[in-house]
Amino acid sequence: MSNTIKVLKIDVGQPPVIKEIQNDLDGLQAEVGGLIQVIGLEDDCLLVCNDEGKLNGMKPNRWFYDDIICGPFFICGDSMEGDFISLTSEQAEKYAEKFADSPAFTGEEQELEPRITVISF
Repeated sequence: MSNTIKVLKIDVGQPPVIKEIQNDLDGLQAEVGGLIQVIGLEDDCLLVCNDEGKLNGMKPNRWFYDDIICGPFFICGDSMEGDFISLTSEQAEKYAEKFADSPAFTGEEQELEPRITVISF
């Protein structure tokens, strides 16, 4: 595992930027401002955001399907062995385009409410 990786960082209200970050738990948590949540994407990529962004009152950042990501997040590559790796140029370009628009949020969006899904067996 490399000490640093190239990611696409998306801060609230800012355009996505390519950034090199520390590839350890402290470095990853520093980029999102707390505990991390990892979401698998297409093309062997991962979205890494703050697991408690909504609970901690972080500002809404971007729409992600039918939800809103609050706080900063980044996109990195997935080694398929469980390691975070650098994005390729093609991956960075794809997600920079996907998250280029920084929408205005009113604060009234229902998706800003924290929610928990309980599945019982």
